[in-house]
Amino acid sequence: MLTLDEWRPRAAAHRAMVQAELADVVHRRDRGQKHPIDDFLFHYYNLRPSHLAQWHPGVGVEVADDGSWPVATYRSDGQRAAIDVERFMAKRGSTVATAASLLSAAQREAPRFGCFGMHEWAMVYRLAENETRHPYLPLRLSPERIAQVVEQVGCRCSHYDAFRFFTPEARPLNLIQPTRETQPLNDQPGCLHVNMDLYKWATKLHPAVPSELLWETFKLARDIRVVDMRASAYDLRAWGHEPIPVETSQGRATYAELQRRFASRAQPLRAGLLAVVEALGVPVAQIPNVVQP
Repeated sequence: MLTLDEWRPRAAAHRAMVQAELADVVHRRDRGQKHPIDDFLFHYYNLRPSHLAQWHPGVGVEVADDGSWPVATYRSDGQRAAIDVERFMAKRGSTVATAASLLSAAQREAPRFGCFGMHEWAMVYRLAENETRHPYLPLRLSPERIAQVVEQVGCRCSHYDAFRFFTPEARPLNLIQPTRETQPLNDQPGCLHVNMDLYKWATKLHPAVPSELLWETFKLARDIRVVDMRASAYDLRAWGHEPIPVETSQGRATYAELQRRFASRAQPLRAGLLAVVEALGVPVAQIPNVVQP
């Protein structure tokens, strides 16, 4: 139970921190200015900066009720408010089950670091520069050289939500053919996209996730996205990001080391999200490796 004097300062401090951190994001969004990192984080995922700034205690914590807690997700007796678990699960039970399945599957796997970021290259494989998903971003190398790199380094992408954006010509080059149904078997904690997915699941479990944990998953996803794009075939130097040249052995070694660091940061965050799942009534030890359609 958090009193007014306990939770209000935490909420105010959190709001001030997030608003300061995301001021540039809001500035650009208000003016329609593109940004290769922020655009992904606020278009692919479903929370806005204002959502991140709003503090929530998370499931299992009661707060003194001042009438400000949303009735759609909180229950209150007029004095204490808390996440309404029954209502939350009635609306999002299948989402919680899917999150639990994938989070627990990745938690059990040993990390692997041998993909070298070729997924982003496979997304532009055999495309002209004006045909890419981000035509406003220049490519570092010619389309012909990009194709050579993909073919020489090889593709070992295990993440379905990256693989599904491969060009049709690149898909047969991948070591495996991931599907949504096999995702629990393929997700592993060394994968950049699996670790970015921690933010995705935090957003889908919001506001049952404590805002401090949500913010940490966001920061991890943002840092990973920077590396993801630095290691891609795109040139982000105009945005202040030097390339990680994974077409070279030194660049691949750098990429693998950064993967290891992200895997270490992700481990306690994944455990925190699994604790939220359990607090919502889904025993992690009993979760099958099944993804709901």
